[in-house]
Amino acid sequence: MATYCSIAVTLALLTPAAPPVATYACRADTKFGRHTVSLRQAVDAQAPAVVPANSRFTVAVHLQPGTLPSEVKGFKLKEVRDLALRIPVPANSSYVSARLTGGSGLNSTPTVQLEGNTAVVKVAGPIPGGASYELPALSVRLKSGRARTTIETKLKGTSYDDPGLTLQAKIKWKFVTTTAPVSCYPDPNPVLTRTAVR
Repeated sequence: MATYCSIAVTLALLTPAAPPVATYACRADTKFGRHTVSLRQAVDAQAPAVVPANSRFTVAVHLQPGTLPSEVKGFKLKEVRDLALRIPVPANSSYVSARLTGGSGLNSTPTVQLEGNTAVVKVAGPIPGGASYELPALSVRLKSGRARTTIETKLKGTSYDDPGLTLQAKIKWKFVTTTAPVSCYPDPNPVLTRTAVR
Protein backbone atom coordinates (compact mmCIF):
# COMPACT_ATOMS: atom_id res chain seq x y z
CA MET A 1 0.00 0.00 0.00
CA ALA A 2 2.78 2.40 0.86
CA THR A 3 5.09 1.85 -2.09
CA TYR A 4 4.39 5.48 -3.02
CA CYS A 5 6.68 6.34 -0.09
CA SER A 6 9.63 5.43 -2.31
CA ILE A 7 11.78 8.40 -1.41
CA ALA A 8 15.46 7.70 -1.95
CA VAL A 9 17.18 9.39 0.97
CA THR A 10 20.75 10.62 0.54
CA LEU A 11 22.57 11.86 3.61
CA ALA A 12 25.46 14.01 2.42
CA LEU A 13 27.87 14.97 5.17
CA LEU A 14 31.52 15.60 4.29
CA THR A 15 33.45 12.49 3.27
CA PRO A 16 32.24 9.39 1.42
CA ALA A 17 31.24 6.21 3.20
CA ALA A 18 29.96 2.88 1.91
CA PRO A 19 26.32 3.39 0.91
CA PRO A 20 24.01 1.30 3.14
CA VAL A 21 20.41 0.45 2.27
CA ALA A 22 17.69 1.16 4.83
CA THR A 23 14.49 -0.86 4.73
CA TYR A 24 11.34 0.93 5.87
CA ALA A 25 8.37 -1.00 7.26
CA CYS A 26 5.23 0.94 6.27
CA ARG A 27 1.60 0.62 7.31
CA ALA A 28 -1.43 2.34 5.81
CA ASP A 29 -4.67 2.42 7.80
CA THR A 30 -7.60 2.49 5.36
CA LYS A 31 -11.35 1.86 5.40
CA PHE A 32 -10.48 -1.37 3.65
CA GLY A 33 -8.15 -2.56 6.40
CA ARG A 34 -4.47 -2.19 7.19
CA HIS A 35 -1.91 -2.68 4.46
CA THR A 36 1.81 -3.19 5.08
CA VAL A 37 4.83 -3.27 2.82
CA SER A 38 8.61 -3.42 3.18
CA LEU A 39 10.19 -0.43 1.44
CA ARG A 40 13.89 -0.30 0.58
CA GLN A 41 15.50 3.13 0.87
CA ALA A 42 18.78 3.90 -0.89
CA VAL A 43 20.96 5.88 1.53
CA ASP A 44 24.26 7.48 0.53
CA ALA A 45 25.65 8.68 3.86
CA GLN A 46 28.78 10.73 4.34
CA ALA A 47 30.35 12.35 7.39
CA PRO A 48 33.64 13.79 8.60
CA ALA A 49 35.76 11.04 10.08
CA VAL A 50 36.95 13.30 12.92
CA VAL A 51 35.77 16.59 14.45
CA PRO A 52 37.12 18.54 17.44
CA ALA A 53 35.11 18.62 20.64
CA ASN A 54 32.67 21.55 20.96
CA SER A 55 32.99 22.48 17.28
CA ARG A 56 30.34 23.20 14.67
CA PHE A 57 29.84 21.11 11.56
CA THR A 58 27.11 20.64 8.94
CA VAL A 59 25.02 17.63 8.03
CA ALA A 60 23.57 18.04 4.52
CA VAL A 61 20.66 15.75 3.61
CA HIS A 62 19.74 15.53 -0.06
CA LEU A 63 16.50 13.72 -0.93
CA GLN A 64 16.74 12.26 -4.42
CA PRO A 65 13.99 12.79 -7.03
CA GLY A 66 11.15 10.28 -7.15
CA THR A 67 7.87 9.51 -8.90
CA LEU A 68 4.62 8.56 -7.21
CA PRO A 69 2.82 5.58 -8.73
CA SER A 70 -0.72 6.11 -10.01
CA GLU A 71 -1.87 2.78 -8.57
CA VAL A 72 -0.85 0.78 -5.48
CA LYS A 73 -2.12 -2.76 -4.79
CA GLY A 74 -5.26 -2.21 -6.82
CA PHE A 75 -5.99 1.20 -5.30
CA LYS A 76 -5.78 4.36 -7.39
CA LEU A 77 -3.45 6.84 -5.71
CA LYS A 78 -4.97 10.27 -6.24
CA GLU A 79 -2.53 12.37 -4.18
CA VAL A 80 -0.21 12.55 -1.17
CA ARG A 81 -0.41 15.31 1.45
CA ASP A 82 1.22 16.28 4.73
CA LEU A 83 4.46 14.35 4.27
CA ALA A 84 6.85 14.54 7.23
CA LEU A 85 10.38 13.13 7.18
CA ARG A 86 12.18 12.95 10.53
CA ILE A 87 15.95 13.02 11.01
CA PRO A 88 17.17 12.85 14.62
CA VAL A 89 19.97 14.98 15.99
CA PRO A 90 22.73 12.44 16.74
CA ALA A 91 23.71 11.71 20.33
CA ASN A 92 26.72 13.69 21.62
CA SER A 93 25.81 16.60 19.34
CA SER A 94 23.48 19.56 19.71
CA TYR A 95 21.28 21.34 17.19
CA VAL A 96 22.30 24.81 16.03
CA SER A 97 20.15 25.54 12.96
CA ALA A 98 18.65 24.07 9.78
CA ARG A 99 17.63 25.27 6.34
CA LEU A 100 16.06 23.89 3.16
CA THR A 101 17.03 24.52 -0.45
CA GLY A 102 15.56 23.38 -3.76
CA GLY A 103 12.74 20.93 -4.26
CA SER A 104 10.23 20.63 -7.11
CA GLY A 105 6.79 19.26 -7.92
CA LEU A 106 5.60 19.72 -4.32
CA ASN A 107 2.80 22.27 -4.88
CA SER A 108 3.68 23.89 -1.55
CA THR A 109 6.58 25.49 0.29
CA PRO A 110 8.42 22.92 2.46
CA THR A 111 9.39 23.80 6.01
CA VAL A 112 11.85 22.43 8.56
CA GLN A 113 11.61 22.71 12.32
CA LEU A 114 13.07 21.11 15.41
CA GLU A 115 10.61 18.94 17.32
CA GLY A 116 12.21 17.67 20.50
CA ASN A 117 15.58 16.42 19.31
CA THR A 118 14.48 15.72 15.72
CA ALA A 119 14.65 17.85 12.58
CA VAL A 120 11.34 17.46 10.74
CA VAL A 121 10.91 18.30 7.06
CA LYS A 122 7.24 18.95 6.25
CA VAL A 123 5.64 19.09 2.81
CA ALA A 124 1.95 20.01 2.70
CA GLY A 125 1.50 19.07 -0.97
CA PRO A 126 -0.61 17.86 -2.61
CA ILE A 127 1.60 15.72 -4.83
CA PRO A 128 -0.61 14.00 -7.44
CA GLY A 129 -0.39 10.27 -8.02
CA GLY A 130 1.91 9.52 -10.96
CA ALA A 131 3.75 12.84 -10.60
CA SER A 132 7.51 13.37 -10.36
CA TYR A 133 8.85 15.37 -7.43
CA GLU A 134 12.01 16.25 -5.55
CA LEU A 135 12.09 17.01 -1.84
CA PRO A 136 14.31 19.89 -0.72
CA ALA A 137 17.88 19.44 0.46
CA LEU A 138 18.28 19.83 4.21
CA SER A 139 21.36 21.37 5.84
CA VAL A 140 21.60 20.93 9.62
CA ARG A 141 24.24 22.78 11.60
CA LEU A 142 25.36 20.81 14.68
CA LYS A 143 27.80 21.26 17.54
CA SER A 144 29.88 18.28 18.63
CA GLY A 145 29.96 17.15 22.25
CA ARG A 146 32.71 15.89 24.49
CA ALA A 147 36.00 14.40 23.30
CA ARG A 148 36.75 10.66 23.09
CA THR A 149 33.20 9.82 21.99
CA THR A 150 31.56 8.88 18.69
CA ILE A 151 28.69 10.60 16.90
CA GLU A 152 26.52 8.11 14.99
CA THR A 153 23.99 9.16 12.35
CA LYS A 154 20.83 7.07 12.01
CA LEU A 155 17.35 7.51 10.59
CA LYS A 156 14.39 8.23 12.86
CA GLY A 157 11.82 5.60 13.81
CA THR A 158 11.44 2.43 15.89
CA SER A 159 7.84 1.34 15.20
CA TYR A 160 4.57 2.33 13.51
CA ASP A 161 3.85 4.33 16.68
CA ASP A 162 7.30 5.98 16.52
CA PRO A 163 7.63 6.57 12.75
CA GLY A 164 10.37 8.32 10.83
CA LEU A 165 8.19 8.99 7.77
CA THR A 166 4.49 9.82 7.75
CA LEU A 167 2.02 11.08 5.14
CA GLN A 168 -1.65 11.17 4.16
CA ALA A 169 -2.60 9.28 0.98
CA LYS A 170 -5.88 9.91 -0.84
CA ILE A 171 -6.85 6.66 -2.53
CA LYS A 172 -9.79 5.46 -4.61
CA TRP A 173 -11.20 1.95 -4.86
CA LYS A 174 -14.17 1.44 -7.19
CA PHE A 175 -16.50 4.33 -6.28
CA VAL A 176 -15.05 5.05 -2.84
CA THR A 177 -12.41 7.74 -2.18
CA THR A 178 -10.77 7.96 1.23
CA THR A 179 -7.67 9.36 2.91
CA ALA A 180 -5.34 6.92 4.64
CA PRO A 181 -2.62 7.80 7.16
CA VAL A 182 0.67 6.05 6.44
CA SER A 183 3.43 5.44 9.02
CA CYS A 184 6.91 4.09 8.24
CA TYR A 185 9.99 3.25 10.29
CA PRO A 186 13.42 1.83 9.30
CA ASP A 187 13.71 -1.90 10.07
CA PRO A 188 16.55 -2.60 10.47
CA ASN A 189 17.95 0.85 11.21
CA PRO A 190 21.68 0.74 10.37
CA VAL A 191 24.24 3.26 11.54
CA LEU A 192 24.85 5.46 8.50
CA THR A 193 27.98 7.30 9.68
CA ARG A 194 30.41 7.32 12.59
CA THR A 195 32.42 10.42 13.51
CA ALA A 196 35.07 10.45 16.21
CA VAL A 197 35.17 13.49 18.50
CA ARG A 198 38.68 14.46 19.62
